Amino acid sequence: MHKLKIGIVGTGSISVAHIEAYLRNPHVELYAFCDINETQLAKMASLYNIHRTFTDVQKMLQLEELDAVSICTWNSAHAACSIAALEAGKHVLCEKPMAISAAEAEAMQAAAERNNRLLMIGFVRRFGNDCAILKDFIDAGSFGELYYAKARYLRRHGNPGGWFGDKSRSGGGPLIDLGVHVIDLVRYLMGNPKPVSVYGATWQKLFNRPHIIGEVAYESVSKSSDDICDVEDLAVALIRFANGAALSVETSFSLNVGKDEGIIELFGTKAGAKLDPELKIYTEMNNYLSNIEFDTPTALSFDGLFAREIDHFVACIREGIPCLAPAADGVEIMRILDAIYESARTGHEVILD
Repeated sequence: MHKLKIGIVGTGSISVAHIEAYLRNPHVELYAFCDINETQLAKMASLYNIHRTFTDVQKMLQLEELDAVSICTWNSAHAACSIAALEAGKHVLCEKPMAISAAEAEAMQAAAERNNRLLMIGFVRRFGNDCAILKDFIDAGSFGELYYAKARYLRRHGNPGGWFGDKSRSGGGPLIDLGVHVIDLVRYLMGNPKPVSVYGATWQKLFNRPHIIGEVAYESVSKSSDDICDVEDLAVALIRFANGAALSVETSFSLNVGKDEGIIELFGTKAGAKLDPELKIYTEMNNYLSNIEFDTPTALSFDGLFAREIDHFVACIREGIPCLAPAADGVEIMRILDAIYESARTGHEVILD
């Protein structure tokens, strides 16, 4: 089978992870770049020796030989770019969040089905070594029934600037940027239960704190002194699922907390687990409370994380294997995010159909 020819739409920071992963895969050829920012496009094309460059995604998609694309744009362009690529007969790996609304996500899924093309969502935490170990234990029945989870993804000073703080392009703040990771990961580990209700709250108190001296956790390549910041800086939510399980989420860009945190806790009838970032399992053996620690590395490692995601995307196209991060899961996550923002706006619980 010929090497898949891959295009990259959006050449900002996250695209580097995709590009480097594609370059390590022997079954693909990095073929074309597209970005509306000509300076960034030229920089990345020169860095990776790409000669086919476009500022108009429709023109890039006219390349009949192009097999698939990664969508690495700001969030508000995910739907339009993905649908255009699917309609042009290309397979798509779209970065998370899938879109900025469930309605957009559903339109993307429909385009994939209509054109019989793969639409995979960039839920990269599903491909982490920590996730794989937890899945081994969960699938073996070691946790029993998982009925409650807590997830905290907090940054003390972590608004990336650029488009991330501009709601018209991002769709929101830490909830849609960071919270999407942990909400999806927990739901995936729990077996993708159907969400039935959401109660959420958001605050916009600290904004992006440009007066603070010191680096932020992560910076957008488009960050400037003229940045807009009209997104929440803290979001919390309680999500209930049809199987009786619940998930509590806290996520922030700016928060007066001691240090950045990325902690996930799972609670089951036979055992519980905590990723902080090392994995520990809490259970009972021979009528004694017992803790399990590991000799093998269990903390999330970003070394190889995107490579495993990209390799899976390529294998799905070439070999027809089932996708681990399908569009349907992206739609469910967007329904949850929509409901959290709606609950925060109204001050009431939102019931999902």
